[in-house]
Amino acid sequence: MRLLEVQSSCGVSLTEDLHHSTPPYAILSHTWEGDAQEVRLSDIRDQVARAKRGYRKIDFCQKQAAKDGLQYFWVDSCCMNQDSEVELNRSINTMFRWYRDAEKCYVYLSDVTMERDDGSSTWNEAFRQSRWFTRGWTLLRTF
Repeated sequence: MRLLEVQSSCGVSLTEDLHHSTPPYAILSHTWEGDAQEVRLSDIRDQVARAKRGYRKIDFCQKQAAKDGLQYFWVDSCCMNQDSEVELNRSINTMFRWYRDAEKCYVYLSDVTMERDDGSSTWNEAFRQSRWFTRGWTLLRTF
């Protein structure tokens, strides 16, 4: 498992693959942007992630993790090496456990806004129609 680390300069850095000891972390559930705008592992490593529209959710997650006292967080689009079939398969097979073990789970709804262009509130309507709810699985935590 590879994590993003909150930096004091409001940026992020990437940890090495953590095999044995995983620090407390947050995890982000989201819908993907188009391929050209989704932040990938190489974008984080090459420090070009901020130029992509998908960085908004990483920025959101980093700020929320910091508010919650967490130094680390995980976002699938940029914490998994999608160029490695072995790593990608391993990650997909253990993803449920990563969600289960996270200290916090955030959901980023890129298609939900608070107001219409005319200023009227539509949060409830937009929330119910979010693309996030059309995903193949939803988050469930047993208490």
